[in-house]
Amino acid sequence: MRSRSTSSRRARVSARTAVALLVVALAALVAAPQAQAAAYRYWGYFQLTNGTWAFAQKGPDQTVPKDGSVEGWRFAVADQSSTRTPRVTPTFDQLCSGKTTANGQKLVGLVVDFGRPADSSDGSTPPAPRGECVSVPQDATGSAVLAAAGLTLRVDKGLMCGIQNWPASGCGDPVAEVPAAAKSPDTSITLPAKASAANDAPDEDAPDEDAGGGGLPTAAWIGIAAVVVIAAGLGLMARRRSAGLDD
Repeated sequence: MRSRSTSSRRARVSARTAVALLVVALAALVAAPQAQAAAYRYWGYFQLTNGTWAFAQKGPDQTVPKDGSVEGWRFAVADQSSTRTPRVTPTFDQLCSGKTTANGQKLVGLVVDFGRPADSSDGSTPPAPRGECVSVPQDATGSAVLAAAGLTLRVDKGLMCGIQNWPASGCGDPVAEVPAAAKSPDTSITLPAKASAANDAPDEDAPDEDAGGGGLPTAAWIGIAAVVVIAAGLGLMARRRSAGLDD
C-alpha cells in the first residue's frame, strides 16, 4: 500500500513538473519574438486626427486624403514596440491659412519630418522639416500630394524609400542594434517660417518701374517735354513780335 501511494505521489509530482515546464517553454516562445523584434529605418506615413498623428491604415498610393486634412511623414528607426510620429502637429488652418483653390481641387496640409541625426545610418544631419499647403485634384492620393509639393520621391515596389533624397540609399533597412541615441524620446520641433519676404523684395538689377526709353525715368522725360513746350512758346512769341516791328 505504501509503495503504491508513494508511486502515485511521484507520478503526480512528475505530471505537475511537466506541465510547469511546458508553460515555461510556451511563455519563452511567446516572448521570444517580442524580445527579438526587428527594428527598421524607414519612412512612416500618418494622418492628423483630432490633433494626434495616427499611423496610416493604407499606403500613400491607396489613401485619398480629404479636403482640409493634414498628412504627415516621419523618417526614423522604430520597431514593433515604438512608433515615431512627426514631431510637430500643426493644424490645417496653420498650414493653409489664406490659401484658396480652384473648382475640382482640394487643399491638403503636409508635414515632412526628416528625423534626427541619430535616425540616420551614419549620424548625418537631416534636412529641415517642412510644412506645406498643397492644392491637388479631389481624387489625388497621398503620393500625389507629396509630388505636388515639389518633393523628389524614391519609391521601390510601393514602399517610400526616400523623400528629397533622404536617405540617399537604402529602403526600409533592418537595424540589428538600435543605438541608444535613436532610442531616446523625441522632442517637439517647430516648422521653419516661409521665406516669402525674399519673393516680395524688388530686383536691384531690374529697371525702375517709372523708367522710359533710354533708361531715363518718366519724371525726367516729363521735365524735358515741359522745357521743349516752353521753348517753343517763347519762339512763337518772338516771331510775332518780330512780325509786328516789320509792319
